Parts: sequence; structure tokens; C-alpha cells
Amino acid sequence: MYDLLIFPFGGTAIEALDCLGQDYRCMGFVSDDKDKIGKSYAGVEVFDREALARFPNCKILAVPGSPSSYLKRENIIYSLNIDRERFARVIHPSAVISELANLGYNTLIGPGVVITSNARIGNHVCILPNSVVHHDSWVGDYTIIGSNVTIAGHVVIGSHCYLGSGSNVINNCSVADQTLIGMGSTVIKSLLTAGKYVGSPVRKIN
Repeated sequence: MYDLLIFPFGGTAIEALDCLGQDYRCMGFVSDDKDKIGKSYAGVEVFDREALARFPNCKILAVPGSPSSYLKRENIIYSLNIDRERFARVIHPSAVISELANLGYNTLIGPGVVITSNARIGNHVCILPNSVVHHDSWVGDYTIIGSNVTIAGHVVIGSHCYLGSGSNVINNCSVADQTLIGMGSTVIKSLLTAGKYVGSPVRKIN
């Protein structure tokens, strides 16, 4: 069992706490919010960033990002100054991961997630509950996949993307880097230009 620190303290970190299974023991949350530091949640204390150095043997799960800040994920994670080997890979016990799939580091896989044959999940990726990544699909680094998302086969999702809950991407489509897909939206053809897309089928709004 590995000791673990989760950054930052917030909604995704709380969900990650339920994903640890028998592989990890959470030693604390790490936060930049002075109003949260020193408090606790479910018996787990919230520390400042000094905890990263104070507990050098702890693995780190860094899960920042939201629809408003997903493009900042790389810079935020980089600012932690954590060696690659220290990052964790947290997979809920109910997730189903093909032996032929490939998962990167600092990856959170939520309950009920299914990742099938030859799918490739990049580094610093969050996949939230009940989402499915089908065969031969790729999810790029620093991307967040919301809950109940379906990514069909032979899809390429770029880096630094955000796929809102309940969205769908049909087979053989590509989604450009730095793209947001709104909740409940459906992608039926490749999106080659970064931006924000909503609707079914999606249309670009920004």
C-alpha cells in the first residue's frame, strides 16, 4: 500500500478519495486555499504545499481543473515540481480496464469506467464515473473526461481538453487540443479547431 497526497482539495479530490481501494492510503489533501488549510474532510487533513516536501515518500495525485480552468492544468501541475516517478495512478476497483489498454501516470479512473482494447490514456488525465473509452482510441495528456461520456472506437481526443458529462464522440472522429465539449453534446465529425463546442450535433460557440 502506498501513502498518497491529493492536490488540490476540491470536488475531484473528494471523488478520488473513494477510488483508492486497497492500493493507497490518503495521508492528506494539499491546497493553495488558505481558508481550507488546517481543516479536514472525512478525517483527512488539508495541508499547504509544504506537505509535498514534508512527506517525501508519499505518492501524489494531482487533479486540478474545471470547465473554467482546464487550460491551466499543465501549468498548475508543473508548479508542484514533482518528479514523474512520484505521481500516482488511481483506479477505482469497479473500473474495467483492458489488459491491452495503456494508461499514463497521474491518472484518475473513476467508478464504473470502462477502457477497452488498445485504448491509450495519456498522462495527467481524469476520467470520471461511468465513462467509456472504446477500442483504439486515444485521450491526450492533461485532458478531463466527465461522467457518463462515451468515446467510440478509433477516436483521438487531443491534449488539454475537457469533455463535459454526458457527451458523446462517434467513431473515427478527432478533437483538437484545447477543446471543450459541453455537457450532453454529441460530436459527429472531427473538430479540427480548438474552442468551445455545445449541442447535438455540436456547434462552435467560442
